[in-house]
Amino acid sequence: MDEIVLNLVMIAIFLGIAFPVHEFAHAWVAYLRGDATAKLFGRMTLNPIVHFDPVGGLMTIVSIFVSPFLFGWAKPTPVNTINLKDRRNDEVWVALAGPASNLAMAILGAIVIRIVVATGIPLPGIAESALELFVYFNVALAVFNLIPIPPLDGSTLLFRFLPAQQAWQLRPLLAQYGIFVLLAFILFGGQVLSGIILNVSRVLVGV
Repeated sequence: MDEIVLNLVMIAIFLGIAFPVHEFAHAWVAYLRGDATAKLFGRMTLNPIVHFDPVGGLMTIVSIFVSPFLFGWAKPTPVNTINLKDRRNDEVWVALAGPASNLAMAILGAIVIRIVVATGIPLPGIAESALELFVYFNVALAVFNLIPIPPLDGSTLLFRFLPAQQAWQLRPLLAQYGIFVLLAFILFGGQVLSGIILNVSRVLVGV
């Protein structure tokens, strides 16, 4: 029973908080930098229903219950880079806004955990686990999305710092085959990635 409850907590964290805040952050920074596309589409909101992707959401739920690897996504935020004030640099800020929002939430959750530990406030086991999962999975989303492989946010950072001609040549290739490269990375580098996520989470909560 506890496992089912924790799985439901994870679903709530991802679909109700982590994904919507991540996508809202993209939309908000894009708007600040001159592109109102997401706002016009009604995506500059924290409403989880607006950001819910049927396939990505279903994958999230199924993977939480039956898979050792969590895999899923929200509806991508529409951004028209032509409207950005500084297209080359602002595209990076828009991309980084998502992972940054997840890291900020992880830090906030970690502060709550530290306060609870320091003051000795008694919490029900499920609430304690929920806080720990909140920190861990927001760190996971931040770290995972920084992988420089399309369609992840980190690819924008990669293309920004590559020479312009090399980025122009590589972008369509990675856009087409990036998902396969990403799956291979998860398959063969998953343990390294998990170690990074766990260590960052431990540093935040002070373990």
